[in-house]
Amino acid sequence: MIKIKNLKKEYRNDSVVTKVLHGVSFEIKQGEFAAIMGPSGSGKSTLMHILGFLDRATSGDYYFEGDDVTKLSDNELAKMRNEKIGFVFQSFNLLPRTTVLENVKLPLTYSRHKKNIDKKAKQVLENVGLGHRLHYYTNQISGGEKQRVAIARALINEPNIIFADEPTGNLDSKSGAQIMEILQNLNEQGHTIILVTHETYTSEHAKRIIKIRDGKIEDDYSVGKRRVARDGEMLK
Repeated sequence: MIKIKNLKKEYRNDSVVTKVLHGVSFEIKQGEFAAIMGPSGSGKSTLMHILGFLDRATSGDYYFEGDDVTKLSDNELAKMRNEKIGFVFQSFNLLPRTTVLENVKLPLTYSRHKKNIDKKAKQVLENVGLGHRLHYYTNQISGGEKQRVAIARALINEPNIIFADEPTGNLDSKSGAQIMEILQNLNEQGHTIILVTHETYTSEHAKRIIKIRDGKIEDDYSVGKRRVARDGEMLK
């Protein structure tokens, strides 16, 4: 599904160059639940933004479902992002002064899936346990419920893959556990999920851990079968 090789990212500000990713390589297969872990400043969020078509790598190869992402235009990337990617962010990114139902329906405004919008939005909200909150405004619900709205919104376009960036970061432990259970259930239903986190208890729900530090892969292993990678090279 995803294949990256020797991915590098640097930012330039006049004569100052800040290198964030230093040659990252791995593959994500359909149906995986992978957690990208690392401390603040490790490059994990930058990596997720590149994988999710929100940013471009400075160099390296990136293939998504066989397509060479590096050769796509900004409009083509936006189209793929809308149709094939679902995002769940730490800060929820919900529209204020609008209802739960309106927030979930929003991605369909720009999508090819425009039939039965209300029905689809209500169904995904039912699936995350928010069928009773359809007409509540986003400032009338709890943080855990806001994150469930964000998950429903990520699912509305039937994406190929879901990216969750620190999805429990603004939640209490009980609400965080509920969110992770939802993501785990989605994975069991066949959704591919990439989770970005620095929290060990959150990453324990994943089936694969990719640890990144100082812009390099420090460790990469499946739960129950450990394998180690350094600088993008797999070690046996």
